Amino acid sequence: MTGIQDDRAAGIAQPASGVSILDKCKAYTLAREVQALGIYPYFWPIEQSTATEARIDGEWKVMVGSNNYLGLTHHPKVLEAGRAAMLKYGSGSTGSRFLNGTLDLHYTLEDRLARFFRKEAALVFTTGYQASLGALAPLIGRDDHVFLDKLDHASLVDGARLGYGAVHRYPHGDFATLARKLAAVTSPSGKLVVSDGVFSMEGSIVDLPRLLAVTKEHGAALLLDEAHAVGVLGDDGAGTARHFGLDAQVDLILATFSKSFASVGGVVTGPESVIHYLRHHSRALIFTASMPPASVAGVLAALDVMREESWRRERLWANTHRVADGLRSLGFDLGATQTPVIPVLVGDTMRALQFWRALFDEGVFSHPIVPPAVPVNAARIRVSMSAEHTDVQIDRVLGAFERVGRTMLVT
Repeated sequence: MTGIQDDRAAGIAQPASGVSILDKCKAYTLAREVQALGIYPYFWPIEQSTATEARIDGEWKVMVGSNNYLGLTHHPKVLEAGRAAMLKYGSGSTGSRFLNGTLDLHYTLEDRLARFFRKEAALVFTTGYQASLGALAPLIGRDDHVFLDKLDHASLVDGARLGYGAVHRYPHGDFATLARKLAAVTSPSGKLVVSDGVFSMEGSIVDLPRLLAVTKEHGAALLLDEAHAVGVLGDDGAGTARHFGLDAQVDLILATFSKSFASVGGVVTGPESVIHYLRHHSRALIFTASMPPASVAGVLAALDVMREESWRRERLWANTHRVADGLRSLGFDLGATQTPVIPVLVGDTMRALQFWRALFDEGVFSHPIVPPAVPVNAARIRVSMSAEHTDVQIDRVLGAFERVGRTMLVT
C-alpha cells in the first residue's frame, strides 16, 4: 500500500485517512457567516462608473474606495488613446513579451517611464503584482538576503519569498532593527532592502533619507515601491524619491499603473544592466501574456495629462486636506496618514464591517480593512481621495461619516 487509495466512485485519489486536501475549503465558513449578516464588503458588481461614482444595484454611490488619485479613468485623452490602440493593434497580443507580445508601444512606454523616474531603463509588466514578483524573485539568489518593512505590500512579500534567498522582516519604520539585521549578514552576500514609498494601509510616507542612510551604510541596494506615491508626491508626480530629491540614490523603483495612471500593469526601473537581466530571467514577464495595447496607450496618455494638467495634484491635495480635517473634527482617529490614503481607525473587525455597511447604505463606497491586512483590533475604514471629487461629493461623504459615527462609535 502506498497510503493513497483509489476512490473509483469519486474518480479521485484520497489519502488512506479519508482526509482530503480540499476539506479545508468546506471548513472555511467565515465569509459565508459575514454574508449572512449582510455586512460582506467584497466582490460587489459595479454596473456603471464615473471617475468618482459607481452604480451598484441601480443606485449611485460616491466612490472613495478607488485609487483613482488623479481621476484619469474617464479622461477623454486616456479613453481615446485606448480606443485608437485597439483599432491599430487589436484587443491583445496573444503572447508574452519574450515572444510575439512586444509592441513598439511597450518600448515607447518603457523609455518614457525611465526618463520619468530618472533611471537608465525600465521594464513593463502586465500587472503591478507581476512587476513585484518579476523584479524581486530573479534578483534574490540562494546566498542573498532581502529585508522588508512589516507593512510592505503583500506583492513585495510574495516576490521576496519566490526568490531563493533569506527573507527578513523588520518592524515598521524601525531602522535601528533594520541596521542590526543588515549588520548580522557578515558573509559576502547580496543584500536588498525593499520598502513602500507610501504605505497603503496607513497612508504614511517612508522616511526615505533615514532608510537610505541605513541601507547604504551596510552595502545594501534599495528597491522602492511607488505604487501609492506616483501622481501624488513630487513636483511632477514622480513619487517619494522625487519628493525627497533622492532619485539618484534609490537603486530600483517599482510602480503600478492601476492607480494614478488609470490602467493596469506595472514597471520596474533602474540601471540598464539590471533591467537587461530581468528581461531574460523574470518568469513573471516571460511566462505571461503582455500588457494589452489599450492599457499601454492609456498609460502613455496619462503621463501626458499628468504633465499638462498639473492642477490635478493641487486639487487632489485640497480634497485630501478637506476630508482629513473634516473627519478629525468629527472625532475620528486617522492614525499617521500623510497622503490621500485616509484610514479611519475603528478597531474591532465586526464593528468595522458594520461601519462599512452603514456607509454603503448612506451612498458611500469605502473599504473596510481588517486582519490579516492589519493587526488584530486595528481594523479601519480606508478612504482614498481623487482630484475629481467635487465639493458636493465631499460634503456627502463627511455627512455620512458624521451620521454613522454618531450611532456606531464613541467619538
